[in-house]
Amino acid sequence: MSRGQKQYTEEFKNTIVELYNAGKSLAELSSEYALSKSTITGWIKKNKPIAVDKGTTITAADYQALIKKNKQLEEENEILKKGHGHIRKEVTTVFEFITNNQKYHDIKLMCKVLKVSRSSYYKHLHKKPSNRAIENSKIEEKIINIHKESKNRYGAVKINEALKSSGITISLKKTQRLMKKLGIKSIIVKKFRPTSSKNKIETQENVLKRDFNATTINEKWVTDITYIHTIKDGWCYLASVMDLYSRKIIGYAMSKFIDTDLALQALKNAIKLQKPTKPLILHSDLGCQYTSSAFKEYISSTKLITHSFSGKGCPYDNACIESFHASLKKEEVHLVKYFDYDAARLAIFEYIEAWYNRKRIHSSIGYLTPQKCEDLARKIA
Repeated sequence: MSRGQKQYTEEFKNTIVELYNAGKSLAELSSEYALSKSTITGWIKKNKPIAVDKGTTITAADYQALIKKNKQLEEENEILKKGHGHIRKEVTTVFEFITNNQKYHDIKLMCKVLKVSRSSYYKHLHKKPSNRAIENSKIEEKIINIHKESKNRYGAVKINEALKSSGITISLKKTQRLMKKLGIKSIIVKKFRPTSSKNKIETQENVLKRDFNATTINEKWVTDITYIHTIKDGWCYLASVMDLYSRKIIGYAMSKFIDTDLALQALKNAIKLQKPTKPLILHSDLGCQYTSSAFKEYISSTKLITHSFSGKGCPYDNACIESFHASLKKEEVHLVKYFDYDAARLAIFEYIEAWYNRKRIHSSIGYLTPQKCEDLARKIA
């Protein structure tokens, strides 16, 4: 409407239309009421009956009002669908929804549909975050960084311990709650279990007897072999040696073949790295790689190692190294597909050397890393 143009009430407009319908001409109405013929014609069209059903009519104005109402109802339904997940939650999440959708829907309408007051919404927008909210935000940022640094491997317990190490002491439940809010969790993947061998196995002495405690490094070692699949080269094999005191992987070797040479190379690497000078126990399963004459001869040649064996069909006798291989599978191996042996070898090297030994904390050693645990033991010695 242009500036200075006269405005008329709906009652006035409807009366003019009634006079027209009663027989008054456009010229007469224009002259008597100082109205332009085009204005009167517009009012007439607006109020002209439209047949919507047999025996039922509505005016054009009513029809436009229905279209407008229907459009509003459709928008309200869309808002309800979008905001369904927020309605039963805290009011702050409803406010967040409104803020995130203000470019698509009118704020007044969203407040009406979601049953919150506009004044409360605008008050929320200008509300300063509390000290607690600021503190939680910093903790959440730290949790995200710890989880990312662990390549999504850490769960609530280890993240909680990592927070403590950085000077943030909160309960495990709060850590779990914040992780749930952030939508992060530890990676969990089932490990591959090869079929058991049907070859007859002779019982050997179990010197370790599931006593996985040690008083210092290079006192008790455990070893085992696990399977790693590649696309090009098929199954490859990793032999590992762990020190039970530090839980550090002190020796390992990879091969395309599961044989005595593989088991021997892992042990030789452990001896080369650790340089033990006192007698120690080496525990393994009854696999042919560990019961072979070549392995026995090397053990004897060291004049330091007493070989201990798990019982037949007793994986718990060697639980610690089994646990390491399980972690390796769920945190690394089952998350990717290695193209060939070399790709797998490099990935395993990075996992053991860069992550497991030097960064991954362990509950069994007071949430230290294996390398830190070994370093402390060497200082005491």
